[in-house]
Amino acid sequence: MSNGIVQGIGSDKSAGAVFEKYRVWVGIVVTVALIFLMPAVLSGYSLGLLSKYLCYAMVAVGIGLAWGQGGMLTLGQGLFFGLGAYVMAIHLKLEELGPGQVPDFMAQYGITDLPGFWDLFRNPVVAVIGVAVVPGAVAAVLGILVFGRGVRGAYFAILSQALVAAFSVLLVGQSKTTGGANGLSDFSGFFGYDLTDPANKQMIYYICAFLVLAMVLIVRWIRRSFMGELIIGVRDQENRMKFLGYNPASIKVFAFSLAAMFAGIGGAMFVPVVGIISPSDIGVTPSILMLAGVVIGGRTTLLGPVVGTLLIRFAETQLSDAYPSAWTYIEGLIFILVIAFAPYGLGQAKDLWPWLKERFGGGAGSTVGDVAVVASEAKAVEA
Repeated sequence: MSNGIVQGIGSDKSAGAVFEKYRVWVGIVVTVALIFLMPAVLSGYSLGLLSKYLCYAMVAVGIGLAWGQGGMLTLGQGLFFGLGAYVMAIHLKLEELGPGQVPDFMAQYGITDLPGFWDLFRNPVVAVIGVAVVPGAVAAVLGILVFGRGVRGAYFAILSQALVAAFSVLLVGQSKTTGGANGLSDFSGFFGYDLTDPANKQMIYYICAFLVLAMVLIVRWIRRSFMGELIIGVRDQENRMKFLGYNPASIKVFAFSLAAMFAGIGGAMFVPVVGIISPSDIGVTPSILMLAGVVIGGRTTLLGPVVGTLLIRFAETQLSDAYPSAWTYIEGLIFILVIAFAPYGLGQAKDLWPWLKERFGGGAGSTVGDVAVVASEAKAVEA
């Protein structure tokens, strides 16, 4: 009988080892299956909402890398989200215009020629590259200026928030070229595909879903690479990394720029999904909500930022419909409860029970449990 038990334990261990070896591939297969399942079980409206949530999830993956791994509290990801969104919106607007034409809001101001930065993104290839390169380049320049001077911690967080606030004000002030507070809207096509066609909306959902999956895999690869170790090393022991000959500023710039590129791509996909982009979508409050999902999901985990963002956005939609005047307070209460009882986010829920026992005096219960285990082992030996 004992041989059978040993063989059973050995088979369980071998099965566990096989699962651990192919865990990533199993996760990819399950995720792809869920991606293709969603259009079959969700209505067109719900699928559109999921596509919108996935756009925010792209931002969350980057925040998880920059903040969770790199220790950079980025309160201004709306800046890069907006840069990517406006690049895409400009291109989609130009798709609808004929040669020599300008958008309606420009014509109202008597503008007859397109601004230079508008004409730059008329080419679809340039526009696709620009949604990632423009935010990444801006983040790289900012990172060199900020991290090169040793700015970090709360100072960096406040600075990033100030930048997104300034960008929002700039967009409102430049109403002749950006549409002002109304933003850019009424897009009829997406690279030649009719946005009113349900099949094309489903195609955009697939693009968003697989972009999120690709970003998660990229971050996983970085976390397991030597660069990931450098990012964590700079987060935990920046002075020691300097002593070892590494440049912390360049490592931070890499993580910060990649997070900005993810945010820019998310903003670009937000435009055809929602059909509008305005300063109200990229200001201080939206940037904080982008961060809230990461906090709730678990900033140091791989999938926590994505799961947390999907949950917080779903809760926001449901609560705003059910309790129009009180949903912000309920959402704030949920946020407080998660911070109070799951300080590492829902992605690390397995650590919640030990934390609660330690916080609320579970030591006695643990001792009783240990005694019970010892007693049962003693009885087994006697038998």
